This record gives sequence, structure tokens and C-alpha cells, in this order.
Amino acid sequence: MINWLKSLSYKTFPHGIHPDEHKEETRHIGIQRLPFAPELILPLAQHFGKPSKAIVRMGQEVVRGEPLAKADGFMSVPLHAPVSGIIKSIELKPSARGPKTEAIVLQSYTGAAQRILYGMPHDLEALSQEELLQAIQNSGMVGLGGAGFPSHAKLTIPAGNEVDTLIVNGCECEPYLTTDDRLMREYPEQLLQGIRIAMKASGAKRAIVGIENNKIEAVKSLQAHYADFEDITVEAVQTKYPQGSEKLLIKVLLGREVPSGGFPYQVGAVVQNVATLAELGKLLPQNQGLIERLITITGPGIKKPGNYIVPLGTPLRFILEQIGVSDDSGYMVFGGPMMGSTVSSLDVPVIKQVSGLLVLNQGAAQDENQKIYPCIKCGRCVEACPVLLNPSMLGQLAAKRHYETMAKKFHLMDCFECGCCSYICPSNIPLVQYFRIAKSINREKAMAAK
Repeated sequence: MINWLKSLSYKTFPHGIHPDEHKEETRHIGIQRLPFAPELILPLAQHFGKPSKAIVRMGQEVVRGEPLAKADGFMSVPLHAPVSGIIKSIELKPSARGPKTEAIVLQSYTGAAQRILYGMPHDLEALSQEELLQAIQNSGMVGLGGAGFPSHAKLTIPAGNEVDTLIVNGCECEPYLTTDDRLMREYPEQLLQGIRIAMKASGAKRAIVGIENNKIEAVKSLQAHYADFEDITVEAVQTKYPQGSEKLLIKVLLGREVPSGGFPYQVGAVVQNVATLAELGKLLPQNQGLIERLITITGPGIKKPGNYIVPLGTPLRFILEQIGVSDDSGYMVFGGPMMGSTVSSLDVPVIKQVSGLLVLNQGAAQDENQKIYPCIKCGRCVEACPVLLNPSMLGQLAAKRHYETMAKKFHLMDCFECGCCSYICPSNIPLVQYFRIAKSINREKAMAAK
């Protein structure tokens, strides 16, 4: 393996931005574990694709790790019990985005030891590629970077295509979040196992771990643990937002450009987040399901910031009781400030897609509510857009509700909603929100046409 200190290339992509990182508050704090809440709320829709289907009934006793819901087709994954307890109900509950969604309410046995009692170890080496992909789906694993795309589907390469490289995304460019940084430093062996699983499942012959150069400790940790493996390399890239976007990372590390509307496998690559692979490395050898995840809990409104292992389904209200919030705390965000979503209720639970909890104070909340001014045609959004779109023109078309024109002539669907344009806009125009509305309306029209 090439010595990292002698190969500092700091590759990057054109444009992008450099927001304040705010990572020092948590990056040096070791991973901790939150206690079990007395009641967990487990939405059946915790991933991209079809929601899982409940296979339990009200009043049924379950043990920690036991399946609660099964996958409903290929683009779906099962759901497992984060605690031993009893099914209280299956009903509509609030979601992070507002609308209520069907969820399993699980009342935990507070006196139980809460050991994982479901699952039996199996030999991964003996599994075929197809069996391994099925095992990944059975684990309920989805992308833990925030997108929530089923992992088995992403690692299933369509016939007629071949993947030669697994890109392991350790950039974690979103401000405030440091879970990936801590995982790489504290669980390198677990991550290695996950990398091996993903390579076998996808057919990739090599893996490249891409890490932003503001995480030197993580780079050195992985370099030390992977030095004996010629097919796994660790490469530092320049710290810049949104360096962790999979298409941008492919271009930076491999020099290959995924075509507009295309997929990474079309250029021989597949991308997985380090948190996803670390969990696969932990769960699959034991044949267990995803029941908890690591999230960053931070922000000026949090009293005890850090990286915490949180059981899935833990209500936000319980987390805040354990961590503590300041008297001037304002609004709350699941994820980071750039691509996260504000939380509509304290009863909303942590789900598989939640990578962080950011609590801002009243001052920050007021800043976010600044008055919106007309576009001054300064071009800053054009200079910032990492996929070389024209956000200013798209914003003007959105204001006139020319949504189809945005998609057909100005490549709206290439926007992955990173938020660079909104962040840099001196007129405080919420461009990303406009684009999300446009995409949603275009999707609804397409469904209606079918």
C-alpha cells in the first residue's frame, strides 16, 4: 500500500463550497450508548422503496433482534425488534416530514437484560454471491449515510454490467456530523469485514476508501489496519462540500463520469458509506438484523454532544431527556444542516435513515427565517453548483411553475439537493426547496400519466 504521507494528492471536484465544519464539538469524543426507551415507534417505511409488511400482532411478545416486518418485494427490507418487549399497537404515527405513517409501537421490558436473542452465526465464505445478497436483504440493511437505499439492491449489479471498484465513502462532508470519523477510528476491523462482504456481493476486485483530509486520524487508523491488503487502498481527498456525493467521489477517485441520469455501475463502480459497511461487517457474520445505529447528537442547543448508539424507534423526546437541551434551543434537524430535514414533532423516532440530530438555538433559527429578496443575478449559485447546473434559471422557472421545462431543458433531475445554491445565495432564496417541489410535482404528473 502506498504511504499516505507520500501520496497527498487532495483530489477534488470543480465548484462546491466550504461551510463552517462545526465538527470539533464531537469528533474527539468516543462512541457512547443511549439507554433503551420504555416505548419504541418503528415506522414500516424506513427506506427507499416499498415499506415492509408487519408480521406481528398486537399483544405479541418479541425478543431483541426478532423480525417484526418482512420485505415487500425486491426494493424493500425487513424490520427487526430493537428491544425485547410486547407489541402495543400497529397504528399511524407522526413522521419526520410531517404526514403520519404506519408504525409498530413496541413496549420494552424494562427489567430485561436486552441481549440479542435472535440469529445464528453462519459462514459467509460458504455463501454464493446470490446467497450473500439475500443475507444482506434479510439483515434489513439500507444506506446509513441518509438516503436509505436498500443495500442489497445497490450491490446487485444488473446483467451485462461489471463493477471493478468499490468506493468506500468516508468523506462525511456534512457539517456537524462525525459518526463516520469515529467509526473509522474505533471499528476498523468491523469496517474491513463489511468491505469484504460488499466486494464479494458486487464482484468488485478492489476497494478505495475516500476520506476528506480533515480526518487525519481516521486515514492513519485505516492505513495501519489495511496495510497488508493490496486490493484495499486509502486515499485522502480535499475537504469540500459536497465531496461525499457518490457521483462526484467516483469522478474524483477514478476519473470516471457517471452520465446524466445514469448509475455508478455503468462506469464500473459501486459506492457504499462507511457506516453501512461497518454495520454489515458486524451483523452478517452473526446473521442478525439492523436494530440500532450510530448518530451524532450535537448543536448549540445540546448540553452533552457526542456520537451515540441509539436503538431504532427511539423517540426524539426521550433522547433530549437523556442528553439535555439548553433553555434557548430552537428548531431541530434530523441529519446535517445542508441536507437534513427539520423535525415536526418530539414524538418522531430515530429511523434507519437518520444520521444525526442537530439542535440549534433561537438565534440560528431566526437567521434561517431571514427575508427572501429577488434574485440579483450575481451568479454565485452557478459558481457553487457541483453538477454545473444553473440554479438561478431553475429558480426563476420554479417561480413561474414551469416545472417540466426545468426537467427537460435544464436537467433538474441531475440536482441531488446538496444545498450549495441556497447556502451561497445573498438573497436568501430557498432554491433547494423550490427544486424539491418541482421534482415532486413532475413525479406526480408522470404517475398520473401512467
